[in-house]
Amino acid sequence: MITIGLTTFSDHPALIDGVKRKVRLTEYSAHFPVVELDTPFYAIPKSTVIENWQHQVPKNFQFILKANRVMTMHDQGSSEPVGNEERLVAFNDYKRAIAPLMAAHQLKAVLFQFPPYFARSVATIEYLRRISLLMQGYPIAVEFRNSTWYGDEITRDVAGYLKELGITLVAVDEPHTTNRGVPFEPVVTNSKLALLRLHGRNVSGWTDQSSEWRSRRTLYRYSEAELSEFKQTVQTLNDQVDEVCVIFNNNSGGDAADNALQLKEMLGLTFGGLGPLQMNLF
Repeated sequence: MITIGLTTFSDHPALIDGVKRKVRLTEYSAHFPVVELDTPFYAIPKSTVIENWQHQVPKNFQFILKANRVMTMHDQGSSEPVGNEERLVAFNDYKRAIAPLMAAHQLKAVLFQFPPYFARSVATIEYLRRISLLMQGYPIAVEFRNSTWYGDEITRDVAGYLKELGITLVAVDEPHTTNRGVPFEPVVTNSKLALLRLHGRNVSGWTDQSSEWRSRRTLYRYSEAELSEFKQTVQTLNDQVDEVCVIFNNNSGGDAADNALQLKEMLGLTFGGLGPLQMNLF
């Protein structure tokens, strides 16, 4: 199975002809069967918020939710890092919050997007095992943003370790230079799910350190030739796993929706059960 989605649902007016307003989740879910949301990264939502999301989508719609910043060690880069006990509380609170999605089989993955300083070490390797134990029974995906996790033999060993833990290694497409970014490595580590996250290839925007970095970082539109390469990758992975999910994040210029619809057409995909007239209103 192949699924395609976008990061957030509201920032894609290209999905609605003739309007420039924010897109509603009900409208988004008529086009794609999955969405990635980063709101839990900043604050763990209440279960009632998640249940409200569920009321707006079909039964077969799924969510990828970013893990909270405490769970991904982002607090270690702040002036007030938390202790192990507080970190454990965050994991437990998070699991309680997403319980409605688990019960309805609408959680595709919890995405642990680690900070750039989360380098490969004995401690971080052990932390991955701790995550697998704390989140046992939950679908987990990890995205590394430090190049120490990659290299011919390193990638093989890391992939083997994640396979042992049952964790999906996200294949990341982003600007990759000597000092920044990570390579695109579509390696299967979980037979249930392969996850591709496409950030675009805008090198200058990716390395921008000015106050405008948010508006430039993912300013990129994939060409037809580049999408054709992704098509081949997706088809190859589809022979190895139950599901390949592609998430487009190249949206600083509003290009993600168009690119996602292009790839959907190139792959000849139709997502059944979507659309406002088929909504599960509970």
